[in-house]
Amino acid sequence: MTELILQRPAPSGTTWVAVCRVDDLEECWGEAALVGHEQIALFRLPGDRVYAVGNIDPRTRAAVMARGIIGSRGTEPTIASPLHKEVYDLAGGACLSGGEGLRAYPVRCRDGMIEVHVAA
Repeated sequence: MTELILQRPAPSGTTWVAVCRVDDLEECWGEAALVGHEQIALFRLPGDRVYAVGNIDPRTRAAVMARGIIGSRGTEPTIASPLHKEVYDLAGGACLSGGEGLRAYPVRCRDGMIEVHVAA
């Protein structure tokens, strides 16, 4: 099994929620998932890097970020809203033009399953 490079570790002593199998995520394509009461967008990038951010576009409040456009600024991966093309840092969720950012979630892989930490 390939070991994934996962972003934003959760604080110690937290609870994780299994979302999907690694193989369920197509590379360079987003998938939406409902975790607890939160919609998240999961992305698997080349090199098996996995990111999770909020699926709600901060500008329009539409649940569309999983259909965003994957890109990069330098070596940092980004996601652009499919509606207004606002660009966000995938690792931390910051809006690169200074607007409201996306929430970024800690992600890990255990036994082939992607797990996301969602604060209570």
